[in-house]
Amino acid sequence: MSSEKTSMPEGYVVPAVWEFKEQEGKFGGMNKPTSGARKEKALPKGEFPIQLYSLGTPNGIKCTMLLEELVDMKGIEYDAHKIDIFDLDQFSTGFCQVNPNSKIPAMYDYDYSPAVRVFESCSILKYIAEKYNAFIPKDHALKTECYNWLFFQHGTGPYIGNFGHFYKYAPINIEYGINRFTMEVKRELDVLDKHLADKVWICGDEYSIADMAIWPWIYCIKHFYKAQQFVQLDSYINLMAWYKRVEDRPATARGLRVNGFGDNALPNVYGSVTKMDATATSA
Repeated sequence: MSSEKTSMPEGYVVPAVWEFKEQEGKFGGMNKPTSGARKEKALPKGEFPIQLYSLGTPNGIKCTMLLEELVDMKGIEYDAHKIDIFDLDQFSTGFCQVNPNSKIPAMYDYDYSPAVRVFESCSILKYIAEKYNAFIPKDHALKTECYNWLFFQHGTGPYIGNFGHFYKYAPINIEYGINRFTMEVKRELDVLDKHLADKVWICGDEYSIADMAIWPWIYCIKHFYKAQQFVQLDSYINLMAWYKRVEDRPATARGLRVNGFGDNALPNVYGSVTKMDATATSA
């Protein structure tokens, strides 16, 4: 490393070999450089083929938006179980079996024996959409475009997450980290804004899993990071018009409640949000 670089904290010298130290901050304390289970706990299992294990973060919201759209379109039922990452449920023996990387969301499909496990949120979107033959365009070129934008989100989402870390969750404000990831996020927003200049949905006239993959991260910037003013979110006119169209879909509102946060959140869902609400009303 160059001896001319300054360090933060002052006096820090990059060692020849990195050694683990407990991190500070809201999320830092849960991280370690090793994988695997830290506690014994089995995953719950409901009665329907799709068993989702998740939390109402952007990656979890993607999947519950799709499931609730399929409730409307095809009448499917599913179970969604809350994984409390602050209680380190993602490091339980049961969860590590469905996702060895210990990241939500993950799912089993019990239409198969043994059950098929699926992890990584975009993999889940693709799997469920293909299973139910919905929200992926049939036209070859449009299907390819849908996957282009699905994996665009898969690649760019971590930059938004890192922006959120340095902007909101890091225990200290680091100008370099905030500037580095703000610049990248604004570039991504500009890519989307220009792409949506003449489109209703990401893939044109057809709502797809590409929309569902991207939308929760814009929601996150606005509501979780509360950085709408900081990144001038409203200046992206085409993007925010699209954002409102997705927001106005009934399945989006319901998907936000699944394993979510807030007064109307449902920690666990058995069947669908509508079914849960009907049960609560009749109780």
